[in-house]
Amino acid sequence: MEQMPHHCGHMMSEGRAQVALCEPLAQLKREHGPLREQMDAFAREAAEIGADQETTDWTAQLAALKQKVEAFVRELDPHSEREEGALFPLMAKYIGRQMGPIAVMEYEHELAKQNLKKFLEAVEQLEGTADAGRAKEIASYALQAHAVLTDHFMKEENVLFPMAENMLNAEEKAELSRAVCRDSI
Repeated sequence: MEQMPHHCGHMMSEGRAQVALCEPLAQLKREHGPLREQMDAFAREAAEIGADQETTDWTAQLAALKQKVEAFVRELDPHSEREEGALFPLMAKYIGRQMGPIAVMEYEHELAKQNLKKFLEAVEQLEGTADAGRAKEIASYALQAHAVLTDHFMKEENVLFPMAENMLNAEEKAELSRAVCRDSI
């Protein structure tokens, strides 16, 4: 499968015209930048957990990672809610929700949330020390969420948002604007 470019422009793919996004779609896209920075930071930290064979107890590193993941989730949740509560329903009127792009986006939201929740719960339930194997297993949930969301953001930026720009009428874009601007305050 051909990968879409991973740059910040509004290109849908090579050779196609740029699609300028309306303000609410551009706002959703801009929110990906800080979210991507946060999740890249926690993924770098998660990838290092369990790597040092000298360390016998990884609970402190997992606790520090937990704080980063919790901060990320606090930022991700409102963003996801704006997409799920405003953008997806508007698009679903045209392309449905049971299959296709909206179904994929909702599935990926859920998959990422499940992995983040599994990570947070596993750290919370740790008793005693966490050896390298257990720590790597726990950190893998954060890494799986990162992988899902990295791909997910790319799909939204390069496919879903341009599709919405071309699909939604002025009234629907105004409705989306009210939802995105109200909720992002």
